[in-house]
Amino acid sequence: MATVGLRRVVVAGGTGLVGRPLVKALTERGTQVIVLSRNPERLELPSGATAQRWERLANLLDGTDAVINLAGEGIADRRWSAARKAAIRDSRFDATSKLVAAMRACAHPPKALVNASAIGYYIPKGEIPVDESAAPGAGFLAEVCQAWEAEAMAASALGIRVSIVRIGVVLAREGGALPKMALPVRWFVGCKLGSGSQGLSWIHLDDLLAMLIEAAQNPAWQGVFNGTAPQPLSNEAFTALIANRLHRPLLPVPGFLTTAATQLLLGEMAEALLLQGVFVLPAHAQSLGFQFRFPTAQGALEDLL
Repeated sequence: MATVGLRRVVVAGGTGLVGRPLVKALTERGTQVIVLSRNPERLELPSGATAQRWERLANLLDGTDAVINLAGEGIADRRWSAARKAAIRDSRFDATSKLVAAMRACAHPPKALVNASAIGYYIPKGEIPVDESAAPGAGFLAEVCQAWEAEAMAASALGIRVSIVRIGVVLAREGGALPKMALPVRWFVGCKLGSGSQGLSWIHLDDLLAMLIEAAQNPAWQGVFNGTAPQPLSNEAFTALIANRLHRPLLPVPGFLTTAATQLLLGEMAEALLLQGVFVLPAHAQSLGFQFRFPTAQGALEDLL
């Protein structure tokens, strides 16, 4: 199917690591972008983008080509308490629920909904890779992803094309995981975390932006997509690539020590985000011909570090 032009797109979560450059990329294409915000007067946006409050959503969404929903509290921003976990869960479900409810009230609903999810959906299977057909896991992140995705998929009953993008570790020059991972390596105290064998499924920010835009504009993009590069690595192999790029050694620290230290610092979040991992493949996107600019971690790190 041929892609369609994006004249008008609504972005929820347009001020974060992914949202801000996504808005810029869309406006550079000539797309009119509306960014949903609780405090629109505080946002500095590129020409071609405006900020609107979440009120009167149906009016904002009516006749829109696509909605891209990235809204939600940061998963790794701080240690998980009961209140923090509730904020992570509720911010995602509530934002998606409001968007779908507003779509029901539209005279002319958006043509497409592109909704973020996360690879926390999957069960860790050691070194066995998984694609979009894999079963969901258990635990907090998997449960959040399942509820989040189910709410977004409700829009399909309205005749709206829905694309779910399960995003991996986003690599960017500023913000996100990479600067945090590179910092101890720069200071000569880099090492693998835990066993180091856990999967690290990553994606270069530029490739993720391209994937989100393609999902918004291409009628063939429907269903679930893994927002990851085609060559996931183990934590140990990825850390070694960072060290090689920065010309630093890695310390041979026993895995049980880094496991204990990480669990002490981060609690439950350590196990879910750092000490476990899945090797996730973007099979669906590749089956539709999506081309990655940065298919390898080495190429991505050469660009970003």
